[in-house]
Amino acid sequence: MANSKYEYVKCFEVEDEVMFPNTILVWIDACKLQKPCDVNTLKLMNSCAVAVLEEYADVVLAYGFSGEYTFVFKKTSKFHERRASKVLSILTSFFSSVFVRKWGEFYPQKELQCPSFHGRVIACASTEALQVYLLWRQNICHLSNQHDQCLWRLVERGMNEKEAWDFIKGFDKSDLNNLLFDEFNVNYNTLEPIFRQGSCVLKTMVGDIVKYTDNGAPIKRHRRKIITVHSKKIASKRFWNEQTVLLKELGDFVEEINNVNPEYVRSFEFDSKLMLSTWIVVRIDGCHFHRFSEIHEFVKPNDDRALNLMNSSAVAVLEKFWKDIVFAYGVSDEYSFILKKTSNLYQRRANKIISTIVSFFTSTYVMRWKDFFSQSELKYPPSFDGRAVCYPSTEILRDYLSWRQVDCHINNQYNSCFWKLVASGKSKREAQNSLKGAQLQKKIEELAIDYNKLPIMYRQGSSVYRDMVDNVLIHQENGESSESYGKVIVAHIDIIGPTFWLEHPNILDE
Repeated sequence: MANSKYEYVKCFEVEDEVMFPNTILVWIDACKLQKPCDVNTLKLMNSCAVAVLEEYADVVLAYGFSGEYTFVFKKTSKFHERRASKVLSILTSFFSSVFVRKWGEFYPQKELQCPSFHGRVIACASTEALQVYLLWRQNICHLSNQHDQCLWRLVERGMNEKEAWDFIKGFDKSDLNNLLFDEFNVNYNTLEPIFRQGSCVLKTMVGDIVKYTDNGAPIKRHRRKIITVHSKKIASKRFWNEQTVLLKELGDFVEEINNVNPEYVRSFEFDSKLMLSTWIVVRIDGCHFHRFSEIHEFVKPNDDRALNLMNSSAVAVLEKFWKDIVFAYGVSDEYSFILKKTSNLYQRRANKIISTIVSFFTSTYVMRWKDFFSQSELKYPPSFDGRAVCYPSTEILRDYLSWRQVDCHINNQYNSCFWKLVASGKSKREAQNSLKGAQLQKKIEELAIDYNKLPIMYRQGSSVYRDMVDNVLIHQENGESSESYGKVIVAHIDIIGPTFWLEHPNILDE
């Protein structure tokens, strides 16, 4: 980060470390998933979960059903310093990215509506607490699947969705089983296990034969392998204690448990509500984008395609969350989204706000990749991390935005010099050493860079907001009218000085 008088705004960031010895769980759920879930949807979700375990060595177990998945980290994990917001946002973002990329494998003829997932972090203080949590989720799997099996069969028969909901309201497990059998001749226990029992994705040890001795005896090398199973009781001692990797990384289950108090399990949730009457800033940042930009051969020091893809994704976020997000500012692989002081989005729950915005941004980025990189394939799924910070006054919020724009300016000066030196024949290390401790303005003059003629987007970043001049009245089907919030535009402007804000007082109107 660049040094400036605005750096003080970092003191408003709150640490959210999940302390040892808690085991970290990340639960994610699809915001909108077409119902009823067919087997292809479940297999797509499973494929995404497998990708998560392949990508992140610290994730050793996942359990999912319908549109949700829970990921379990090994006890000793130090993944991103155990910061809840980072852990949650990265997993949610990566899952979204993979979901979009794999959609065509499972639905080659079906158009994808931009998906998003929300989630939360759960801190389990003991292996027993983890066991209770897993039993709770599998119980929910059984009940929700029974409910869905009845609901959608009633809809197919002719009821609308509300009538079907009302008809089975209050039905218990036995009632739902009887309804399926008596009305539809369906024995619930014969339905596919993927529906009834959910999917458990885990790491296990297998022995691969690598060679043979002179007398023909096989020599095996043990390695970890990811498998997907549909076990009847994933929280049972028998299932758990057969899994050597889980025993090593998470501990053993000592006793069998049969009953769960949902309120007890919900107490594990690691979440907080963001302070009322404060501006909320959700800042997202590309994960390992130095490597991502090299592999995808981004133009250095700035690639218009990459920057405009980020801008396009930010516009989509403002269009989706038009009631709450009033402004966004982006540079390079980061974006800051400003939620108005009065926002009550998701009851201001930090986990849900961060995960949903990061997930939707990521999905949009992947879906629109070809619009900007028509000649370049997306070689692997990108991901972003995120955090939410509260700022109590408009003055401090503007200082935050000024900090980001100063950072944009200084980093662009540095990168312009760095890549000019590399283009002149210096190695990257030599270029770094040449710039160490240097005054960038002098270096720009020495290298004959006409900095002021560089595209303004490189020097000032991108500001995204609604042009209130475009307001129109929308006549809804019920006859009521509501005012639109204007067209979302991208501009490259000075947001440090007062001029822009004086010309657009509605943006930060309290």
